[in-house]
Amino acid sequence: MKDKISIIIPTYNEEGNISPLVKRVHRALSGYDYELLLVDDDSKDGTVEVASSLASRYPLKVVSRRGKRGLATAVVKGLKAASGEIIGVMDADLQHPPEVIPDMIKAIQGGADMAVASRYVEGGGCPHWGLSRRVISRVALLVAHLLLPSTRRVKDPLSGFFFFRRRNITPSKLRPIGYKISLEIMLVGGFKRLVEVPYVFEDRSAGKSKLRPRQHIDYLRHVLSLMFRTGELKRFLKFCLVGISGIIGNQGLLWVLTDFAGLRYYVSALFGIEASIVSNFILNDYFTFADRRRGKGKSFLWRLLKFNLTCLAGAGIQYGLLLLFTSVFDVYYLISNLIAIAIAFLWNYLVSSWWAWK
Repeated sequence: MKDKISIIIPTYNEEGNISPLVKRVHRALSGYDYELLLVDDDSKDGTVEVASSLASRYPLKVVSRRGKRGLATAVVKGLKAASGEIIGVMDADLQHPPEVIPDMIKAIQGGADMAVASRYVEGGGCPHWGLSRRVISRVALLVAHLLLPSTRRVKDPLSGFFFFRRRNITPSKLRPIGYKISLEIMLVGGFKRLVEVPYVFEDRSAGKSKLRPRQHIDYLRHVLSLMFRTGELKRFLKFCLVGISGIIGNQGLLWVLTDFAGLRYYVSALFGIEASIVSNFILNDYFTFADRRRGKGKSFLWRLLKFNLTCLAGAGIQYGLLLLFTSVFDVYYLISNLIAIAIAFLWNYLVSSWWAWK
């Protein structure tokens, strides 16, 4: 393979892992033209000294950042210093097995723009994780898939172990927050073909985990930033505007049929819900999800059917909460309906984005 490979490895206090990591990468890439770039965030334990001692025997370069912290920004720093056409990113703690690297390079060589080492495809896994970490990982994955639809092309968009072609990325456009650099690169880069390669997430052999509660907050901030930059936040706001119009129509019809037509509120609510579903579909189809429409005719009717099916569960949620708050907790029926609408609205947006206009 003619293309040079640059592997970026962010480090912070990884003295015990550097030597075995470098040796395993070197064995895995025997016969390849490659370089390792260790981007260190001012480690205090001798990481830089150990890495520097290996630089005379291996194609290793140490990039030191004084007074700075952050895995994602360290990767951006390494990308600017890399000389290869194929760029790889992996952790320094040996939880990403270097032996998987050739499979990802072969995927790139075979035509993929990005190869992601995945824990969630057949052959991959996290056998040593406890229940809490599994739950946290799955929730974070669900958040990405729901709020950033482009990530649905792969099952593990949060993997920190991946390779991509340099030409598909403009470093100046990268503005990551926290540690999920794969999300940033995947959504900002111009990747047409993504491939997942299975791997088993290994136990850390030395050092301490850098995962902290603050990083969960940074992750949510990063998702919000990407929603803004990819247009998904604008889409959500459009959905909200359409939803407000539906609320006005729903509430108005409920009020007219209950206070003027003399129907019971729980009967009037059924008419209000159905009227808002139809009006919301038409507005969303031509305003919120216009870029996802697939032609006309049957496709319009199919989208209408899917949206109605989507809203059935939302309507059930709304109607059930209306009865609960009004009959059980004695809340005024119009206030009960507003609360029920808000909860059902979130459901409708997520499922509409995921299925009705996927």
